[in-house]
Parts: sequence; structure tokens; C-alpha cells
Amino acid sequence: MFSFFVSFVACALLTLLVIKYAKRNGAALDSDYEGVQKFHTHAVARIGGIPIFLAVLFSGAISTLRELTLGPWLASLIGCAFIAMAGGILEDCTGRVSPGRRLLLTMLAALLAYYLLGAKLVRLDLPWGVLPLQLNLLVLPLTVLAVAGIANAVNIIDGFNGLASMVSICMLLSLAYVALQVGDMYVLVTALIVAGATAGFLIWNYPVGLIFLGDGGAYFIGFMLGELALLLVMRNPGVSTWYAALLLIYPAFETLFSAYRRMFVRGKSPALPDGIHLHSLIFRRIVQWTVGPREARALMKRNARTSPYLWLFSLMAVIPATVFWKNTGLLIFFSLLFIISYLWLYARIVRFKSPRWLFLHNKKRK
Repeated sequence: MFSFFVSFVACALLTLLVIKYAKRNGAALDSDYEGVQKFHTHAVARIGGIPIFLAVLFSGAISTLRELTLGPWLASLIGCAFIAMAGGILEDCTGRVSPGRRLLLTMLAALLAYYLLGAKLVRLDLPWGVLPLQLNLLVLPLTVLAVAGIANAVNIIDGFNGLASMVSICMLLSLAYVALQVGDMYVLVTALIVAGATAGFLIWNYPVGLIFLGDGGAYFIGFMLGELALLLVMRNPGVSTWYAALLLIYPAFETLFSAYRRMFVRGKSPALPDGIHLHSLIFRRIVQWTVGPREARALMKRNARTSPYLWLFSLMAVIPATVFWKNTGLLIFFSLLFIISYLWLYARIVRFKSPRWLFLHNKKRK
């Protein structure tokens, strides 16, 4: 856990410095309060990805001094992740980088990792055996799309204070645990470093939202999640490929379902943002009724109360994935169970039939 705590302390301090710098200089502040996915009422720095990346870089250097063989591997991975993050950071600072260009950069980063680290999807585990994937014309695009998709998916769920961060921390700790079980030191140390940095950021982001993760932070964490999950599974045949699928299913399915909803239900581009993600519906149709409408302080309070719903919901996937990491049959079962649960919950909330147990208390609106 040494790597986790070094990264945690480094990021906590760096994030505080970034907050003070952004406020003093008015740099990269999110002052758009009218967007469909905007729930804050004052300007907030949205460059949380910068201290997270710097903390990972610093902690990676410390870990390399303790274990020299880790250096080249970690440097290659962080270098690829920087490319994935770059488009997001530019968007955070300028607001002029389109989603398509950001996606292309994450795909380029995944392509480099494919060649530099051998991070490629070469098999699919099934209950009755293993399906090898050997055709490069198939493996290359599948790998690139999978990793880039996860990076984008973490950005999709980054809608409320602490939501994407805490979900990612749980996933990273799961990766570290399974890596420990199979003796994969590289994935273990890297997962702890990224989890520690994300936790150091989280203490300033949740609950009061002094800084936002931003597109850069979401792409960086999402890319690292996708690559670490892929590398862990492919480097260790004892870990089922369905472990990675179940572990990442919440952000992945949220993204796929959002694309389906926008294209086939609403007839719009899948790249256009909307305000009816699951976390947005929970905010508007559950949390606001339990807290009641007030001024800016109350808005922050409702924002902070939204994320724990999704933390618990994501654990429906993370916990069974961690427990049954080598049992393909059970992992497939829990993947299907999660999808069914998601669709059921979404349908109930969108039809104003939210389960009563989701309401923490019934406070009448004033």
C-alpha cells in the first residue's frame, strides 16, 4: 500500500495548489451553469486531471526507484495515457476540442499501447472453453475500440461530485486485489498508484466540489482502467476475460445505452449530451424530492447525495467481479443480472415509478 499512500498525499497537495492557482488566475474555470449536465452554481476549476497525472508520474518514479524493472513498462503506459488525456485537458482549458477529436486521441493512445505493451485482446473465455482471437484485422480494432470506449465511458459517468472518482477507485482496488492473487506486480503497483491519486483528488471534489475531474482527468483514469484491465486479463490466463467485462460494466453499459437512446429513441447524434443519464434521473426524480429545492447550498447538498446511489449500484458489479474473478460462468451471470437491473431501474425512474426504498426520507417540498 506504500504506492497508494505516496500517490494519495502527492495528489492531495497538488490538487490544493491547482485549486488556489485556478481561483487566483481564473484559469480553466467551468462557469457554464445552463448545460443539460451542469449542476453547479459557481465557477469551479475543471482541470483535476493535471494533479492526478502529476501525482501518478511522481509516485511512478518513486516506485521505479524501489523496483527498477517497473520503470520501462510504467513509463510506456503513462506516456500512452498522456496522449489520451491531452485532448481532454485542451478541452478543459479552451472548450474547443470536439468529442470526435478526443476519441481519436484515445484511440491513438490505445494503438500505441497495443504495440509498446502488447496490450491486445487475444482471447475470449467461455463457460465451455477459450475462444482464441488471432486475426490481427480483428484483434487490433477490437482492442483499440474497447480501450477508447472505456476512457470515454468514465467521462460519460462524470456527472456529479465524486461519482466517477469513487467508482474508479473501487475498480482500481479490485484490479490491485486480483493482480495480487495472480502475482502481477506491474498491474498491482500501477493500479494502487492511480487509485491513490484519484483518492487524493476526491477529498477536494466530494462533497463540496472545489475542483472537477474534467475531461482530461476522466480520459486519463478511464484509459488507465481499460489498459490495466486488459493487461491483467491477457497477461494472466487464470483471470477470466469476463472479470474485466463485469468490472467495467457500469460505465460501459451506461455509454452503450446512452448511444442507443440518443440514436434510436430520440433520433439524435450519439455525441450530443443529454440530461437523462441514470445519474441525472436519480438527481432530478429522487434526490431533489428527499432534500427539497433551496438556494445554491441546497443544490450542492443534492449533488453530493446523488453519487452514493451510483456508488452502491456499481458495487453490484465490482464485488462479484472481485470475488469470482476466475469463474467465467458466474461472471457472465452477474453481467446479465447487472444489465437487467440497470434497465429495470432506469425504466421505473423515467416513468415516475421509482421504488420507494430509494427515497431516504420523505420531506415535503416548500
